[in-house]
Amino acid sequence: MSAWLDITQGTAPLILSIPHAGTEIPEQYQPALKSLWLARMDADWWLPQLYAFAEDACATIIRTHISRTVIDVNRDPSGVSLYPGQATTELCPTTTFDGEPLYHQGQEPADIEDRKTKFFIPYHAAIETQIARLKTLHREIVLYDCHSIRGKIPRLFEGELPNFNIGTNGNKSCSPALTEKIAAICAADENFSHVVNGRFKGGYITRHHGNPEAGIHAIQMELACRGYMREPEAPNPENWPAAYDSAYAAPVQNVLKAILSEVSTSFL
Repeated sequence: MSAWLDITQGTAPLILSIPHAGTEIPEQYQPALKSLWLARMDADWWLPQLYAFAEDACATIIRTHISRTVIDVNRDPSGVSLYPGQATTELCPTTTFDGEPLYHQGQEPADIEDRKTKFFIPYHAAIETQIARLKTLHREIVLYDCHSIRGKIPRLFEGELPNFNIGTNGNKSCSPALTEKIAAICAADENFSHVVNGRFKGGYITRHHGNPEAGIHAIQMELACRGYMREPEAPNPENWPAAYDSAYAAPVQNVLKAILSEVSTSFL
């Protein structure tokens, strides 16, 4: 295991992938960046805290401490867009979600292959290793990819994002029956909204590793941040990220507990 990669091994038929909660930017990458705050702004804030209960449920948890600005392990390594025709960020992002430049002019990453070798390949190798291990224990397993994003980003989507955004690549990466069970849990709480395969259908992790025919069901859950943290209308260095408040996050966390309980037992 590397210092930037955390792997907690459990025995349940469930892997949690947390690819975007990292905020570490190694010193060698910092001089080219216009602002370290901008470089960290689009992190999936506080997901390790929000999903901390999963370790007690014997889930396997894989997370990187490296910022997605260094390299995004949920993008296609070839550089092909997963959402053709829609705004997105690259394998090594050069802008924020809002379109603000991350790098000083002319200092955009030229070492992408090196970053792949250091971070991208080991992250996916860790997922594959844990899938193989758990497949020796269970006939079917679930790879649950944890994400969050600000609820209003006009460059990426219109209006306000639903609270729970379930992505299964159009039911290609996960059993439709399991997807329906997760959607039903989200729908049961009238305080929250949800959508299945809406704006976020699942990134590279879901699409690459999901193989329902082989007993590997991959789901991306994209949360709107406002559901579990106080999201300001206009983020700035003084108000973003908002502090994690366990009481404020509890209602969303309760839904997530029900979802992970369902996915852990669906194939037993």
